[in-house]
Amino acid sequence: MDNAVKIGLLGAGTIGGSVIEVLQRNRDIITQRANTAIDIKKILVLPREIPALQERGLPATNNYDEILNDPEIKIVVELMGGVKPAKDFILQAMAHGKHVVTANKDVVAQFGHELFDAADAHQIEFEAAVGGAIPIIMPLKRSLTANKITEVLGIVNGTTNYMLTKMSELGADYDTVLKEAQSHGYAERNPEADVEGKDAARKIAILASIAFNSRVKFEDVSVEGITHITPEDISYAKDLGYVVKLLAVGRDTELGVDVRVNPVLLPKDHPLASVNGVLNAVFVRGWPIEEAMFFGPGAGKPTASAVVSDIIEIARGLNRNSAGRFGCTCYHKRTICPAEETVSSYYIRLLVEDKPGVLGKIATTFGNVDVSLKSVVQTRAELKDHVEIVVITHKVKHRNIIEAQAALKVLSVVDKIFNVIRVE
Repeated sequence: MDNAVKIGLLGAGTIGGSVIEVLQRNRDIITQRANTAIDIKKILVLPREIPALQERGLPATNNYDEILNDPEIKIVVELMGGVKPAKDFILQAMAHGKHVVTANKDVVAQFGHELFDAADAHQIEFEAAVGGAIPIIMPLKRSLTANKITEVLGIVNGTTNYMLTKMSELGADYDTVLKEAQSHGYAERNPEADVEGKDAARKIAILASIAFNSRVKFEDVSVEGITHITPEDISYAKDLGYVVKLLAVGRDTELGVDVRVNPVLLPKDHPLASVNGVLNAVFVRGWPIEEAMFFGPGAGKPTASAVVSDIIEIARGLNRNSAGRFGCTCYHKRTICPAEETVSSYYIRLLVEDKPGVLGKIATTFGNVDVSLKSVVQTRAELKDHVEIVVITHKVKHRNIIEAQAALKVLSVVDKIFNVIRVE
C-alpha cells in the first residue's frame, strides 16, 4: 500500500526477530486492524548480522542515520536493550519527529521522566517493558483510570520464578536449579540482574509510577533477591500453607509509596501462588475494581505481541492524523516509604539450644522490640542438643525486625539465624 506506515526496527534478536515474524505472518489482520499496512523500511543491526537478514530479503543497515534521516520512517521500534546507546537513539528519534515503541525496561525505569519530557507531540509506547506479552501498562493507563489503585503485586521475573518452582517441586538447592535454568536459556551466564531482584525492581518502578501517578525510579526500590532461599525454607513454607515467590510490591501507604522486591511466603490460596515456571502475573487491587490479575508469558518471543500492538496503536493514530503524545501520568509528587517503615509479617528460622526455657527467652527478646509472635513451631533436630524453630510474627515494621535480629544474635540460646523472609 502506498500509504503504508513505515517503521525502523532497532535490533533483530529474540524479540526483534519475533516482531518481524508477527508483522509478516499476521500482515492481513494487522492491516485491517490498523486500517493501514505496516512496513519495515530498515532494520538496524551489527555489521556481522546484515548478510543473514539480506538473504531473507530484509532491509538491514548498521548506520542509525539511515533510519533517523529517513522522512518516510514514522515509527522507531527500539529492541536493543540496555541503556547505551538505546536511550540516545530513542531521544534522537523523537527529536527528528518520529514516534517510538520500546521494550526497554532499563531506560523506562531510570529515565522515563526524561523520555516523556522530550516526547513533546510524539507518542512513546512501552507495553512490552513489563510483563512481556501480558497487557498491563495500557490497562493501568486507560482501562483502570476510574479506579483508586492501592496495591500492585507482581511475579515479573521468569528466571527466578522458574528457579523457585523447581526448588519447590524437586527439593533442589539454589545452585542446582540455577545451572538448570542456564542450561535451558532461562538464566544468563551472569544471572545477577535476575536473582538479585534488579530486573523485577525496574519493572515495579514502572508499574508503581503508573498506578500511583508519581515518578518512582529504579533507585527508589528496596531490593532483595533469592540467593539465600534454601530447600528447607521452601519445605517449611509448604508445611505452613505457603509458597515462596519473588514478589514485586507497590503499595499506596500513609507514609508514601511502599515499593520493593523481595522473596515472600505467599498463602497457597492467593491468586499469584499458582503462577509457576517462567510465567509472569500482575495482581492489582483498587476501588471499585476490587481485584484483578493479568497472567501470561513474561519474556521471549511472545513479547512481540505487545510490541506489535504498540506499533498498531500508533499507526491507527497516524492514519487518522491524530497520533500524538498520550501524556505522562505522573502528576503527583509522592514520597517513597522508607524500607524500615514498611509493614509485614515475617518468617524467621532459627537454630537454638534444646533445653527448657529457650522459647520463653526468645519470646521475651521479640517482645522487648515490640514484635508479637503469631506462631512458634519446633521443626527438627539439627545438631546434638540443638533444634530448629520457625517463628511467624504478626504484622510489624521492618525496623523492629532488624532490632529483633540484632537482639537474637547476642542471645546465648540462639546458635544461628538461618533466614528471615516476609510473609505476604
